[in-house]
Amino acid sequence: MSTATARYAGHLRTEATHVASGNTILTDAPVDNHGRGEAFSPTDLVSAALGACMMTIMGIVADRHELDLTGVQYDVTKHMAAEPRRIRQIDVRFQMPASLSEKERTILENAARTCPVALSLNPEIQQEVQFDYV
Repeated sequence: MSTATARYAGHLRTEATHVASGNTILTDAPVDNHGRGEAFSPTDLVSAALGACMMTIMGIVADRHELDLTGVQYDVTKHMAAEPRRIRQIDVRFQMPASLSEKERTILENAARTCPVALSLNPEIQQEVQFDYV
């Protein structure tokens, strides 16, 4: 069974549907690349997927260690390169609970850095990951 189906909606927009759930995602080309920038661009999705994957894997590990990560936040910044146009760097910054011990921090940080998306990205894409404990 397919993971997703998609259709080109015109004007540099796509609509992808997650087969199992029926949820949809729209993409637009960014303004600096002939688009309207009214939705995630495909490269925005790659960058957001890195943060989401890291958070998901940390959540799995946190559950195993009976840690509550509810409310943890992250933000992602994508940096593009030209010729050829591609993602050059993705910055992911997590806001984590200050109450975590050094051992718990190490376990969670290692889990994040070894998530499937992080391990699947081209090694030429620099991944800058920061954990702020607040």
